[in-house]
Amino acid sequence: MLKKINHIGIAVKSIESGIVPYRALGLQPEGEEVVEEQKVKVVFLTVGESRIELLEPTSPDSPVAKFIEKKGEGIHHIAFQVDNIEEALKRAEAEGLKLIDKKPRAGAHGTRIAFLHPKSTGGVLMELCEESHG
Repeated sequence: MLKKINHIGIAVKSIESGIVPYRALGLQPEGEEVVEEQKVKVVFLTVGESRIELLEPTSPDSPVAKFIEKKGEGIHHIAFQVDNIEEALKRAEAEGLKLIDKKPRAGAHGTRIAFLHPKSTGGVLMELCEESHG
């Protein structure tokens, strides 16, 4: 079902300031994009096979803005890469996990994503991520 960790999402108030420690460690930002549906601006930093995704809210009512308000900046979610997101959602639900998204939605860079509720995953917001095949 899960192929690898696709990325770890980090909520930041500002990508400009949030990226500083990663640059200091030699990482270069790539793929900056605004995801209107999620009300966030994102940038990725590649580390080996995995990536770190910095998420800056573009609106005070975005889920990431609410997360920062409640918990402060920090790890927001872990995204797992899957081959077939519909099958992964069916399996997760069949195994008793609570779905935030019953159907996939558009993510950054042409991916299809869906979230699992942290109340059913030990307090960790988990994202399933299917890369585009084209």
